[in-house]
Amino acid sequence: MSEPTPKLLRALAGETQDRPPIWFMRQAGRSLPEYRELRARAPDFIAFCLHPEMAAEATLQPMRRFPMDAAIVFADILLIPLALGQKVWFEAGEGPRLDPLPPIEMLRDQIEASTGRLAAVGETLSRVRSELEPERTLIGFAGAPWTVATYMLEGRGSGREAARAFAYEHPETLDALLEVLVEATARYLVMQAKAGAQALKLFESWAEGLSEDVFERIVVKPHAAIVDKVRAAGVTAPFIGFPRGAGALVENYAEGSPVEGIALDTQATAAMGRRLQAQGRCIQGALDNLLLRAGGPALDARVDQLMAQWGQGPWIFNLGHGVLPDTPIENIARVVSRVTGKPVKA
Repeated sequence: MSEPTPKLLRALAGETQDRPPIWFMRQAGRSLPEYRELRARAPDFIAFCLHPEMAAEATLQPMRRFPMDAAIVFADILLIPLALGQKVWFEAGEGPRLDPLPPIEMLRDQIEASTGRLAAVGETLSRVRSELEPERTLIGFAGAPWTVATYMLEGRGSGREAARAFAYEHPETLDALLEVLVEATARYLVMQAKAGAQALKLFESWAEGLSEDVFERIVVKPHAAIVDKVRAAGVTAPFIGFPRGAGALVENYAEGSPVEGIALDTQATAAMGRRLQAQGRCIQGALDNLLLRAGGPALDARVDQLMAQWGQGPWIFNLGHGVLPDTPIENIARVVSRVTGKPVKA
């Protein structure tokens, strides 16, 4: 007899359930003491991400603590530029750093080899899938092309003004870079699906501040191209697209990108979410991660409000951004218990 379809995959197929499936972005990470102990054993963050045994353990740690419905593979969105030959490293307390952008032709020449250089992520997924219960979904992911391009162009995380200016001043160069990233990302996600990922997520972490025409060109079209390429490779795993900060343009994104799920950030309105649900789209989000950190009656009230406004349509309970490092574990446990109806010990 076949296993029942996991709750998260049922939601992405458009099904309304007795409760929404729940998982949190950055649920594996610095809010967990066991993660901090594990991370201390790695020489650096990149080495940690590319160590299948350690990355699999980091992926599974929150699944042991909380009855989450999905695990997301522990990796980083900047593994793609690394695999394409741009040097990437992380400065303690400051975040990522990248060497200057190599010539586009040099990056293009590395596309075919790039997926093999990230084989460790596939091994991580295989390890996790072998340990994860069948009713819990395993999510693979990649940074979306525009977001990854901002880091490649600016050499670090910043306000993105320089990358946005580049989009206007050098449109042909940016389009060529995005084409390289679309192809490399599609191949990477196909590999992840073959290794055990049952759903795939595109993180467009820096979708804010773009005009409608530019948003269409550098966000919507690359996402659609990635999905099309992954589907052409025979992968049927559903996609979740996350255009964080897109505001009113989220509905443009939903119209133009063939993803099954639309992840909403903290500013998403109840009405917009319901409109997307009425179109048959699954939505995900959008609890404020700062409220999760703050806790208290306001957190309970917001969880109940979200449950009331979106609980009648296909919806995945999640945050509008990732779990903050100093979030009390008892707050996470409280929300998971409130959504699942199961007692959760912090």
